[in-house]
Amino acid sequence: MAPEQVAARLVCPVRDCHLALERKDRRLVCVRAHSFDIARSGYVNLLQPQDRRSRNPGDPAEVVAARRALHDQGINEPIVRAIAEATSPSSSDVLLEAGCGDGYYLGSLQNQSGCSAHGVDISTAAIDAAAKRYKTSEWIVANADRFIPYADASFTIVLSIAARMNPPEFQRILKPDGMLLVAVPAPDDLIELRGKGREDRIERTTNEFSKHFEFLAHRRITTHADLDAAAVANVLLSIYRPMRQEPAPAMRVTFSLDLLTFRPSTPRPS
Repeated sequence: MAPEQVAARLVCPVRDCHLALERKDRRLVCVRAHSFDIARSGYVNLLQPQDRRSRNPGDPAEVVAARRALHDQGINEPIVRAIAEATSPSSSDVLLEAGCGDGYYLGSLQNQSGCSAHGVDISTAAIDAAAKRYKTSEWIVANADRFIPYADASFTIVLSIAARMNPPEFQRILKPDGMLLVAVPAPDDLIELRGKGREDRIERTTNEFSKHFEFLAHRRITTHADLDAAAVANVLLSIYRPMRQEPAPAMRVTFSLDLLTFRPSTPRPS
């Protein structure tokens, strides 16, 4: 963790506490003496026992590695460009990505814009990978489906990219004039591997957020990549599709996301 880059206030995740956390040596502590160690790679684990459903929740290390390998091939660069165009982050912005995985999207946006970047994911393996590569961002292990451990109105932009969604929490941590970007898989995403199109999730997603947000715009970003057999195997692993017994063949694969932008509703619901 790089304290000079942190522009959002972390709060204690302990139930009924939620007081400000302050850095003391290699720990974060609140005035009630709840204490959280800063890992050697720089992240902080704020996940509480009641917020996990298994001993090691979230993506395991092999899935994180598979996705990292795909990112390193540049497959998702068009998606990063589209997200940057939709949100236009600058050095004055404070960004949170909920369900950030290995940090590829958030880290890329920070490298391009100089924004203050903060990532939350329930997977320790994913957050550790993010912290090791993107050292000027803040990386937190927490369950964004339950409680995002930041103070109210901390962020100018919140991202949820093919991840779980928590409209009330997203609204709470966004500034009143902030922006939310939600990316959901489009019907033709990975269609070559899934064998049939996905459900069109635009209407369902906008309805899910309608109580807390006003819908602004939609853009579909679609790109294709010619993948060798190893890369196809990484895609299959990263989407939890049971692996075939025979080696996966090389093929051209479609990657497609619907980018939906929102702003917090005004007046904010009580």
